[in-house]
Amino acid sequence: MENWTSVFTTDMDYVAEGIKGLLETAGIPVVILSHKDSAYTMLGEINVMVNKDDAERAARVIEENRGE
Repeated sequence: MENWTSVFTTDMDYVAEGIKGLLETAGIPVVILSHKDSAYTMLGEINVMVNKDDAERAARVIEENRGE
């Protein structure tokens, strides 16, 4: 995964899935990488990952659609 970078981090699965859908709609390939503990699912982070070449575009798409 050396060509992938995190463009969004959350601790909520549904938020990560929403961002993934947003980026896929924009034509950006996405992978979700979960660091959640399997026994304590409230612990850990979820990273939304894109190819490094798409990172800047992905950040713009997220910013435009989340109002940040």
